Amino acid sequence: MSKPFVAVLMGSDSDLPTMKSTLDVLKSFDITFEAKVTSAHRTPAATHAYVTDAEARGCKVFICAAGLAAHLAGAVAGITTRPVIGVPIDCGPLQGHDALLSTVMMPGGVPVATVAIGSAGAKNAGYLAAQMLAVGDDALAVAVKEERAKSAEAVQAKDAALQAKLG
Repeated sequence: MSKPFVAVLMGSDSDLPTMKSTLDVLKSFDITFEAKVTSAHRTPAATHAYVTDAEARGCKVFICAAGLAAHLAGAVAGITTRPVIGVPIDCGPLQGHDALLSTVMMPGGVPVATVAIGSAGAKNAGYLAAQMLAVGDDALAVAVKEERAKSAEAVQAKDAALQAKLG
């Protein structure tokens, strides 16, 4: 079995600009990942084969991004018992609200952890995957805590700059 990794699945190559922030977060924590375009509707057999194979090779978390009907995360959750994080993509006439509902409304017993629509959700999917992996990796847990502290310091610095500007 290879090093544990995260699988980042996208329903379309048009999802990549949004999902780049997921990949960036995973890279920042030195988390190994695979990225793949696969479809719950157009390539269901290939999706099933990939998920089964990835799990056997050491995938610990699946991140699934899709817009419109957005069944990819649910389809993957139906195949594996590994954690699945769904990222609703903000495309189409409903600006991702249809994708949000398709991703979050799962039957009991087949959970999908669903993050916000679009780029904020994509970024949080990377952080959530890091937190999930950190449960069994103390060094990663420290890195996640340090990143959270840096984020808080950045907000405090912005407030200090605002206060100085105001007066």
